[in-house]
Amino acid sequence: MEKIKVGFIGLGNMGGGMSMNIAKSGYDMVVHDINRAAATNLLELGAEWADTPKELAESVDVIFTSLPGPTEVKSVSTGVDGLIEGVSSGSIWIDLSTSSPTLIRELSEEFEKQGASVLDAPVSGGVKGAQTGKLAIMVGGSESVFNQIKSILESFGDKVSYTGSIGSGSICKLMHNTIGYGMQMIISECLTLGVKAGVDPGNLFECIKNGSVGRGNLLNVTLPDTYLQGKFDPPNFALKLARKDVSLALELGREYNVPMEAASHAYNELTSAVNRGWENKDSRISLLLQEERAGNIEVRLGQSS
Repeated sequence: MEKIKVGFIGLGNMGGGMSMNIAKSGYDMVVHDINRAAATNLLELGAEWADTPKELAESVDVIFTSLPGPTEVKSVSTGVDGLIEGVSSGSIWIDLSTSSPTLIRELSEEFEKQGASVLDAPVSGGVKGAQTGKLAIMVGGSESVFNQIKSILESFGDKVSYTGSIGSGSICKLMHNTIGYGMQMIISECLTLGVKAGVDPGNLFECIKNGSVGRGNLLNVTLPDTYLQGKFDPPNFALKLARKDVSLALELGREYNVPMEAASHAYNELTSAVNRGWENKDSRISLLLQEERAGNIEVRLGQSS
């Protein structure tokens, strides 16, 4: 494509920032939202307005959507006056929404019948990241199509990753978010116990941030060096010692009447691993138990499951 014309649908908190960064990068734009007022800044920069997704699709080469979820994605794409009615051979639709991998795979098949390509490219980084162009973008679909539009993605994201076939971007985003919300649970347990046991909240939080957890060692060092390689000997930190630490925390929780549901689950996993005879292996060996429950799925760097 020589002069790419970009369409953008969904100009809310996330879409507003992303679309503005695309416009500021010099792309000609056509925009649409259920609230026309949300497009004011873009229209002032020279963007055109489309009354429907169909009308927008008819006038652009590349379409972005940033929508609340699967219901809206389906409505905008295949509903009345939807994108599918306006796309033509060579059109590219990139859905930035956090949505259903199954749905985007189904929609991709429908759009392919029209000669159009579909990518799923959910983002992470929040409203501030959308405004400043500091977003992680996880892109699934045809790699050649991804390479065609990568420069547009880089206009509003500083960490753009190709994840594989259609739907894989959405899977990565859902796994990312679920990890975050799970971490919030155990963090809240430990913060409430620590404060109830007598530690100042600021001091407690500072120690957590300054330690291995706060420095991000688990994702950046420990898991890549142990679990993701299937290497548990010699131990980085022995399973029996990890179980001892969590046991002491649970003992403290009982002393101060603080429920520790997530921590109790961690302790049970560590105990089950000890019962396998793994007490002198690296503590991350306990993660093999979940691999078994998932149907003997191996998660290893450089290997496919």
